[in-house]
Amino acid sequence: MHNFLSLKILDKCERMFSTFGIDYNLMRQILQVKLTMDQRRVPTIFNQNAKQETKNQFLKSLGLYALYGLILIPFIVFGENYIFQMGIVFGIAMFMLMMSMISDFSTVLLDIRDKTILDTKPISDKTVSVAKMVHVCIYMTQLTGAFALIPLVVGLFTQGILFTLIFIVELVLMGLFIVVLTALIYIFILRFFSGERLKDIINYVQILLSISIIVGYQIVARSFEFVELDVSFTFQWWHVLIPPIWFGAPYELILNQQLSNTNIVLSLLVLLIPILSIFIYARLVPSFERNLQKLLNNSGTNKKKRMRINQVWQRLVCRSELEKTFFQFSSLILKQEREFKLKVYPSLGMGIVFPFIFLFSYISTNSFEELSSSKLYVTIHFCNLIILTVVHMLRYSSNYKAAWIYQTAPINNKFVIYRATLKAFLVKLYIPIFGLVSIIFIAIFSYQIIPDLIIVFLTALLITIITYRLINNKVYPFSESFAFAQDSSTTAITFLIMFIIAISAGVHFMITTIPFGIYAYGVILFVANLISWKKILPTKVAISKR
Repeated sequence: MHNFLSLKILDKCERMFSTFGIDYNLMRQILQVKLTMDQRRVPTIFNQNAKQETKNQFLKSLGLYALYGLILIPFIVFGENYIFQMGIVFGIAMFMLMMSMISDFSTVLLDIRDKTILDTKPISDKTVSVAKMVHVCIYMTQLTGAFALIPLVVGLFTQGILFTLIFIVELVLMGLFIVVLTALIYIFILRFFSGERLKDIINYVQILLSISIIVGYQIVARSFEFVELDVSFTFQWWHVLIPPIWFGAPYELILNQQLSNTNIVLSLLVLLIPILSIFIYARLVPSFERNLQKLLNNSGTNKKKRMRINQVWQRLVCRSELEKTFFQFSSLILKQEREFKLKVYPSLGMGIVFPFIFLFSYISTNSFEELSSSKLYVTIHFCNLIILTVVHMLRYSSNYKAAWIYQTAPINNKFVIYRATLKAFLVKLYIPIFGLVSIIFIAIFSYQIIPDLIIVFLTALLITIITYRLINNKVYPFSESFAFAQDSSTTAITFLIMFIIAISAGVHFMITTIPFGIYAYGVILFVANLISWKKILPTKVAISKR
């Protein structure tokens, strides 16, 4: 097996691992196998029709993270108000890296597939768990390095060597903090729940983490006041709870010589919290590994009440018995497949938060009464952003090899499968999110916006079928591996759908200025949906199987 550079660097820390009671040689062998499998598991996705190659697709994606890192440069060269500049920089960095941690590496932290092999060998739980954590840290280091490399070079030339050294140290501490914080959250959940219930709780926590990251980013931006283009920062006790502000304090303390108690306390938090969290995690490692066994427990039972609700939905939205069958099939996958939920559910949290971001911005300069009498309820259109993510992911499954059933089943019209799957998504994922946001919007803007909410829902139905036509056309649901989920060929389509959502919100806003325009627009959308769904996914035209 290949002797990876990351392992050669790790060899320098052998004594440190041995000090904590970890069998370094065994840990290194486990890591070497994991890194080798990571290189082999994903075929090339940038040219799917070409001959498949054994290359690490994660490394190919680092260039994209480097492009994302360019957004940090203006804040680095902005001036010398470091607690503002670097608070925003680390807020953005924590947002990007935490989202990657939640969406891509939770499956690594919660991986139990190797336990059947390793548990039969004389290897301590601590060694296995630390190997898993180091595995994640290696990739987090690569992500952080790609994301921050260009800003680091810019900071070196514009702010000096000392600034760059502080930046590097804080990036390391931030990466450790993110990895360990995620692991500690899962440890806490594993301690109190078991089986299928635990898997559901983990997915809910991922949604909450996504929401808290987005909301936290908004709080960071609003912790500063702009007065004639000058930035002012007034310390409040709750700023201690916002990690990005911690990371801005050492720059003020060291570079600007602002030796206030506030800067000292916040700077100490940057250093102490990540280190303390590592020690806490190390103490909880044995419990973590033992409780991972709970993920093997599939003793959860379906309640009769839920089955009755599913049957009601089937009768309401499905026309034929075949469509009802595939509706139930898709609903079960959306509900039970853990890898699918790990990748999709965080985006549902974004769908909840995005409509309110604009409201928060408005209410920061206006009163609540002005908000409730405005037409900002059209921002609920941005709840439709979840359609883009989920419809795209409907192509993928961890059990994609079972897709042969589509070819062997006596199905004359394959579009029934697509219709049922899209309806299952709308019923199981979209309607609950949209319903929750709609209730809050009605409380803010009054019941008079109900016709507008119907417009948004009809728009969502239309965007769903358009997104399917552009992304998933001619691809059976759940028939491809998640290894292909990062296909860059859909980037242009992604921006197109986002543009359509923004345009739909703008059109809705203009329609509200026309007397009875909202009702005429509703009729147009209803007819457009009838035509689009029937044209793109016909119910009675027999299509030969491919």
